[in-house]
Amino acid sequence: MDTPTAATPDRQRTRRIAALALGITAVAGVALGGTAVAASPAALAAWSQPLVPGTPCSITASACVDLDTQRSWLITDGKVVRGPVPIASGGQGRETPVGHSLRVYRKEATHVSQEFLGADGRPAQMPWSVFFEDGGIAFHGGDPERASAGCIHLDDADARAYFEHLQIGDQVQVVSAAAEAAARSSAR
Repeated sequence: MDTPTAATPDRQRTRRIAALALGITAVAGVALGGTAVAASPAALAAWSQPLVPGTPCSITASACVDLDTQRSWLITDGKVVRGPVPIASGGQGRETPVGHSLRVYRKEATHVSQEFLGADGRPAQMPWSVFFEDGGIAFHGGDPERASAGCIHLDDADARAYFEHLQIGDQVQVVSAAAEAAARSSAR
């Protein structure tokens, strides 16, 4: 039988992170342009893991996206293997979803959008698509200077590298570096 004792440092940190959950909503809301983001169990788990050096993502990620700087990285065993690379995320009203435990669920080298038209009026090409969130959100080839409809645009060479590197089930983290830093420093 366990007897009540002082909480271990790990338990204290976990409790502080959990207590921070309500406060992080405001921090994340400011950093994400007014979109409130509650601290989910996945976020709490990610914040308990070390960061991959040079990124705002934890060592459990295979791909990291920083919405603040519009950059992304590929990661293997907690080390950057590609990046940072420039990206374009979702534009106003079609923001890229934020998440700490998004998962690659489908890959399609020659995907064509069923929702959006290209400049030529035909269905938009989405080469090297790696889908990681419901609603057809994917990494794919596109103009990294033009906002997407929620996807992550990469130049063609980077899109192909992401397609080849990421596997079904790999973890993708899409975050605001400022909100992540605030959450981690407040949790200490």
